[in-house]
Amino acid sequence: MKLDNMFKKTKYSTIRRNEIRSRAGHPEVPEGLLKKCNMCGAAIITEDVKKGFYICPQCGGYFRVHAYRRIEMVTDAGSFEEWDTGLATRNPLKYKGYPEKLEGLKEKTGLDEAVITGKAKIKGSETVIGVCDGRFLMASMGEVVGEKIARAVERATKEKLPVILFACSGGARMQEGITSLMQMAKTSAALKRHSEAGLLYISVLTDPTTGGVTASFAMLGDIILAEPKALIGFAGPRVIEQTIGQKLPKGFQRSEFLLEHGFIDGIVERKNLKETLSRILKLHEETEMQEAKEDISDAAPVCGEAVSSGRRFSKLAPWDRVMLSRMQDRPVGSQYIDGLFSDFIELHGDRLFGDDQAIIGGVARFHGMPVTVITQAKGTNTKENIRRNFGMPSPEGYRKALRLMKQAEKFGRPVICFVDTPGAFCGLEAEERGQGEAIARNIYEMSALKVPVLSVIIGEGGSGGALAMATSDEVWMLENSVYSILSPEGFASILWKDSSKAKEAAEVMRLTAKDLFEAGIVEKVFAEPEDFSISTLRTVLRPMEEEILRFLKEYTQMSDEELREHRYTRFRKL
Repeated sequence: MKLDNMFKKTKYSTIRRNEIRSRAGHPEVPEGLLKKCNMCGAAIITEDVKKGFYICPQCGGYFRVHAYRRIEMVTDAGSFEEWDTGLATRNPLKYKGYPEKLEGLKEKTGLDEAVITGKAKIKGSETVIGVCDGRFLMASMGEVVGEKIARAVERATKEKLPVILFACSGGARMQEGITSLMQMAKTSAALKRHSEAGLLYISVLTDPTTGGVTASFAMLGDIILAEPKALIGFAGPRVIEQTIGQKLPKGFQRSEFLLEHGFIDGIVERKNLKETLSRILKLHEETEMQEAKEDISDAAPVCGEAVSSGRRFSKLAPWDRVMLSRMQDRPVGSQYIDGLFSDFIELHGDRLFGDDQAIIGGVARFHGMPVTVITQAKGTNTKENIRRNFGMPSPEGYRKALRLMKQAEKFGRPVICFVDTPGAFCGLEAEERGQGEAIARNIYEMSALKVPVLSVIIGEGGSGGALAMATSDEVWMLENSVYSILSPEGFASILWKDSSKAKEAAEVMRLTAKDLFEAGIVEKVFAEPEDFSISTLRTVLRPMEEEILRFLKEYTQMSDEELREHRYTRFRKL
């Protein structure tokens, strides 16, 4: 046997065989000095695994972590205060053997139930935390689990604290029947009240997260993170295979699958989780936002370089500017994020269908102030351009952008957008998934956001695909960017039935920054260096940084109603 051969090759051959065997298919940390990884089969030293974030040093596979150990791993030492211990589990179905099963699990695990809740600090940031423990009936959600989570969320709402919940569950608890099902509604309703109070909820999905837990509190986070390769789904894979009579593809329902399909914000390695949670918490602390507003109000100008007033434009034909806006080496949105903001955390997905790579968005700091930053993303080479669909967003891209804008509104963060698209993606799949509705919804919602919104056109601003990220308090342009009803090629093709007349079309479309500044469509234009590339980007970023400071000083002092009225008036007069 392979197991016997492994004994012969190791100095620990005196260890009894039955001490090294582990339950197949269940990645749990083995006990004892030396055990076998039940994912890769390698011999591993248990103490090394515990010191290494409960990860197999051979294959990198993740073992399941006990709740108290998880709390130790992510919270500050000695800061955890446990809540609601000793709640009694009833037996609503009078299910035979259920009370005895629970008592046996309590004795074996040292747990009262399948979730631990309480308050702790993560690098100094106070938060309410709940952690499911799979050793207790696979952390299935019965009445006590639902009650403990609901109580924790209610107390967090009362104390104005964020909530972090670590899900690990087989779903609803069958032994409690409909009572278990009601916990989905109970926990969701508590989180709704917490959200309406403007408070942050982070959901962390671990292996496995399934059933009623997935269909309730696990998928309701403002920010949803997952560990690598965690199984996450509503129906389990075996149930699906039995129902449809087909073998599921490799990687189905794993974290990476959910990220690709837009349902989670990111996958975080266990060793980085505490740092990531800390950064997110600090970006959402009310005191940090208030202090940043005060600092920005008091800030001196960054530099004295002037923004073009519309009187000093270089003399170039409109078509030449179109060509410059499309240059392969022209700086792209991600480079503006890197150059202007710090502590950027990218968030992914529209929570509906996918994560469009043509949109990059997330939370960052500008001079210490938390802001939401979103850009239409082109690539810096052919391969990246293909991955980002040449900056042409699909419906899920616009829905991702809107999700992040609404999240910014909830937490009072200004929104800064960088526009660079030939237009929204035109294709069969885009129409099937509602491209027109997605663009319309963005424009509709942006017009009334209760936070400052700034849009900067850094390259092409094509049609409604650009306006869906430019319904803002102010719109700025770079000198050689363009903003138009559609491309000159499309204009010539529709009106003159000849796309080869694109150069002539550019002349009559009034799509240059100078034209649009003079028409009152945009508020500011930034001069560009003659050889504009990443190496000269800083000459544009310096004055832009100063103007963003000015924008935030002015607009963060406005009330919600003043902001909405200003934006309405801006577009009403056009």
